[in-house]
Amino acid sequence: MSEAHHPFPDLPAYSDQERVARARAAYDLLKTRHSCRAFTDTAVPREVIENAIRAAGTAPNGANHQPWHFTVIASPEKKRAIREAAEAEERRFYGADGNDPKASEEWLDALAPIGTDASKPFLETAPYLIACFAQRTGGIAEDGETKNYYVNESVGIACGMLISTLHAAGLATLTHTPSPMGFLRDLCGRPSNEKPLMIVVAGLPAATATVPEHAIRKKPLEQISSWI
Repeated sequence: MSEAHHPFPDLPAYSDQERVARARAAYDLLKTRHSCRAFTDTAVPREVIENAIRAAGTAPNGANHQPWHFTVIASPEKKRAIREAAEAEERRFYGADGNDPKASEEWLDALAPIGTDASKPFLETAPYLIACFAQRTGGIAEDGETKNYYVNESVGIACGMLISTLHAAGLATLTHTPSPMGFLRDLCGRPSNEKPLMIVVAGLPAATATVPEHAIRKKPLEQISSWI
């Protein structure tokens, strides 16, 4: 039986010119977002992170099951444990442990212009790590059994909204995805029906932070869109 429906919320009555200007302003803000790999340990108000997670929780999702959970890691001990576990996986990925790398030569070549390696000090330095989990089951009641739908799509959109909100608040971010990430579920005490999707590192950029030239290059509108 269908539940009651509510009127659609009122949207601002902008003129066409105002809509264009606001869309352009949003683009101008978001185009300044870049992945940051050097953070300060400067404290950031907890309310900033809480409101960013609230924003992420408004993301469209399958059947309104909201199949996500965000664990915020602020304790130095937990951050150190996550760094140690992540770097162990990264050393295997890059072959920094003396064995052949897990990553293909093609993959490593693609990463070379960015300059990444197995060292991830930002996992310990930044004031907050946000571990983003995708819930395979649970439903809106989080009963652990009800099937969730479009999980990766839903959580991916939520993470995008999380990052956009953090950027709007003036924070630098980085999405970190060591593989495999099972250690993250264990360290965060999350249940087996949740899959770690990424770590969003959040804080203020260090004075030494840089953006590689490779990351500045963005595909133009004509390449990323088509009108039919």
